[in-house]
Amino acid sequence: MQNYSDYIVYVDESGDHSLGKINSDFPIFVLTFCIFRKDEYITRVVPAFQRLKFKHFGHDMVVFHEREIRKAEGSFSFLTDANRRGEFHADLGSWVDDSPFTIVAAVIWKEAFVAKHSVRHNLYHLAVQLGLDSVANFLAHREATDRLVNFIFEARGKREDGELELEFRRVCAGANFVRKPFNFEITVAGKQANSTGLQLADLTARPIGRYVINPAQANRAYDSIEKKLHRDPATGRVEWHGLKTYP
Repeated sequence: MQNYSDYIVYVDESGDHSLGKINSDFPIFVLTFCIFRKDEYITRVVPAFQRLKFKHFGHDMVVFHEREIRKAEGSFSFLTDANRRGEFHADLGSWVDDSPFTIVAAVIWKEAFVAKHSVRHNLYHLAVQLGLDSVANFLAHREATDRLVNFIFEARGKREDGELELEFRRVCAGANFVRKPFNFEITVAGKQANSTGLQLADLTARPIGRYVINPAQANRAYDSIEKKLHRDPATGRVEWHGLKTYP
């Protein structure tokens, strides 16, 4: 029988990874890795999310998209009502605050990346490598490294998903910063799979990006997320542990 990890990791992004035309309002690419203990995910995170959905939608089939919530579109059009919006965001914020998980985020500045590497390099793949290294570091302090850890990525398209899987396996085979194999496995799924972990990962990526772009700007979502970032066990530092910015 496979010796599975006690942890599972859900991955999502914010910003596109195209280097051809860079959006001046969001000139970065963010990839977040949300790490959960499976027992806490099953008993606390998922049931609380289901309760939130039943309260505000009457069912649990709605899929949370950060963009739709921010723009009050689709299933979230009711957020144009100030009273309902306030209650919803309070409940959503409480759910994120109360959910036990750890975040590792890789943020890449596009213009600086192009200046250093040219447009031929794939910044999504670099973000994957940065994130996998940090997750490996997180796990090394918590359990045996021979246990298989599952990573769930959001689907982006058949070609992109195939390239991602190849890059993921290349990094896990030893093409990483520590030059050691990682016992990680990848699954690619669309948000319509209604995965709680993927939806939570989606909610974390953009606030982290907005913070990196302008740390002084008010950012209530990041204030909740910041305490979830992985820290160095010895120093408590977030930089280059839970939050990697490149270059």
